[in-house]
Amino acid sequence: MESSLALFSLQGKNILVAGASKGIGLSIAEGLAQAGANVLGFSRSASAPSKLFQYKSCDVQDAAQVTALVDHFAQTEGTIDAYFHVAGATFPSPDILQSPENFDKTLSINLSSAYAGCSAVAKHMIPRKAGSIVTVTSIGSLLGFPNNAGYVASKGGLRMMSKALALDLGRFNIRVNSLVPGYIHTDMTDGSYTDPQKSKERSDRTMLGRWGQVGDIVGAAIFLASNASTYVTGTDIIVDGGWTAKGL
Repeated sequence: MESSLALFSLQGKNILVAGASKGIGLSIAEGLAQAGANVLGFSRSASAPSKLFQYKSCDVQDAAQVTALVDHFAQTEGTIDAYFHVAGATFPSPDILQSPENFDKTLSINLSSAYAGCSAVAKHMIPRKAGSIVTVTSIGSLLGFPNNAGYVASKGGLRMMSKALALDLGRFNIRVNSLVPGYIHTDMTDGSYTDPQKSKERSDRTMLGRWGQVGDIVGAAIFLASNASTYVTGTDIIVDGGWTAKGL
């Protein structure tokens, strides 16, 4: 049996991170690399965001591009031990209802691209009968939020898609789980974070009384990629400062 600390080591593991150019994806990619993993991050951004991991420019909405990148990584490194799908976008509406165009665009980026990425990776994990797939959803996958039906629908769909894949791939010893962040300060949430009223409202809604930072997600990501979680699948790890558990 491995020592307790060794269970969390990612030494020798080959890991892909979609959406690694900034925010939560960048923090996860750097954290996994610092835990010993060989990490390849990708997103549409042309420039490499960090020296801690390999990086490729790839449009997550282009299934052919993603499949080619996944196949090349598997051939070059020999295995894919874990895949994190962090790529996402939000197009909130200033009105009550989001436009149908933005609704469709949100689902394409947040949900359809995730299925394409997970499918491409799973084909390499199935013959080995081993692997961990992690999707990053949102507390919007659990609760209703205003003026952004596409985001809530896409993250809710991503969360349930992960459970369905966990069932389909469990016979191959492939684990599929979701990380569920609460309000984390990123470029995407900077508008609320820098608005004094909104920032206080969101801090007060958590049990810990503060916004999350991107580094708050890293520990849970390492756990799901490591041998410490070999009997964990089909579930959600909620990292929200107590937002969803809070009553009065």
